[in-house]
Amino acid sequence: MAHLLRMPEVAAGGTRAVLATWSVAENAAYTERDTLAEIETDKATVDLDADADGVVLRLLVAAGAEVGVGDPIALLGGPDEREGDVAALLAGFGVPTNPASGPGPQTRAEPDAAGSVGGSPAAEGTSPEEGPARLFASPLARTLARAAGLDLTRLAPDSGPGGRIRRVDVQAALADRDGASESRAPSGPGDGAPPGGRPVSDGRTEPVPPGAGFVDLPHSRSRRAIATRLTESARTVPHFYLEGTARVDALLALRRELNEDAPRRISINDLIVKAAARAHRLVPELNVIWTPQAVRRFDHVDIGVAVAAERGLVTPTLRGVDTLSIGAVAEQTADLIRRADAGRLRPEELTGGALCVTNLGMFGTERFSAIINPPQSAILAVGAAREEPIVVDGRLAVGTVLKVTVSVDHRAVDGREAAGWLRTFLAILEKPVRILT
Repeated sequence: MAHLLRMPEVAAGGTRAVLATWSVAENAAYTERDTLAEIETDKATVDLDADADGVVLRLLVAAGAEVGVGDPIALLGGPDEREGDVAALLAGFGVPTNPASGPGPQTRAEPDAAGSVGGSPAAEGTSPEEGPARLFASPLARTLARAAGLDLTRLAPDSGPGGRIRRVDVQAALADRDGASESRAPSGPGDGAPPGGRPVSDGRTEPVPPGAGFVDLPHSRSRRAIATRLTESARTVPHFYLEGTARVDALLALRRELNEDAPRRISINDLIVKAAARAHRLVPELNVIWTPQAVRRFDHVDIGVAVAAERGLVTPTLRGVDTLSIGAVAEQTADLIRRADAGRLRPEELTGGALCVTNLGMFGTERFSAIINPPQSAILAVGAAREEPIVVDGRLAVGTVLKVTVSVDHRAVDGREAAGWLRTFLAILEKPVRILT
């Protein structure tokens, strides 16, 4: 039966996403779990997979278009529905058709800041009588160009379908512009810039110390999303912080023993994630999130893992960590990191969980605190394991210690429960055989 494929909510609370590319064509058959399209979110590029066999009757959105969550992007049919009155089917779903646009998806030009969809007649190569030519560009290309102060009318719109300017066109133009700017970098007061400053896009002068040089790197979609999300968290979520230290000599010894026969190398972070899941089982008051109606407590333990991927910071979620073996935690974490670098995380892998683990210990950081990633209620910041003087039975000794800081949402969790969780977590690290039970 014919049905509409709609833009999914690929990130919690997201209202729009970019349909980066189509992996199928009109009238093409596909099978269950085939990738239909790639969707570019604020965090990553994710695959939109088919949930059943079928055929593509009509693509309703062009590649590169920004689409609202829930909006129709394609008309799909069953495996035997290649023929039929597509226009009538769309009308039945209340989706307007544009006969003048021809077959295939079309992109509507967006107005620029002046309310026009094109540049001036001179810039577009048209006469005043003909009116300005329409400038076709993807929403993402327009966003990048606007942030960088780039005039889209100066780009050759020939790379995309139908002469559309795409993200890659803008990025190439920025690279060319930045390279040219560096080659003629000002060296003195006669360079055309006011003394002690440099012109900015709106005509004002931005003060610059004498002799200073810098390069403005336009914000990526991912960087903007991170900034927005964490600023909102810092402003609206009442954080409180608890710090603790555990002696981890036994944990390191367990890791060495496990790695003697493990098919995949187990990291300290894998053991920490598993220990956190165990602590959540023993102190379920932390396995919660805040919602406007209630505090939601989960039956299973899902934990986010902060990944500094090549495309930006993402926090994919490991499901059911309390039921996984330590080997499975290591295997699934490695898979998430690999696909995060490639931008191939699935939408459902970017949501869920009550806790996130972020680890800067591999960079030598001893202690830090982190901002909660809503709607999660806590984030565990893990530092480096270091040898330090410790007191054992009243005597000075040397031991390997690990410092952690847990940031907690005070709306969902009180200090007593959080302190009990941290005490339990540290005890598990010091007697790590409990991780494996």
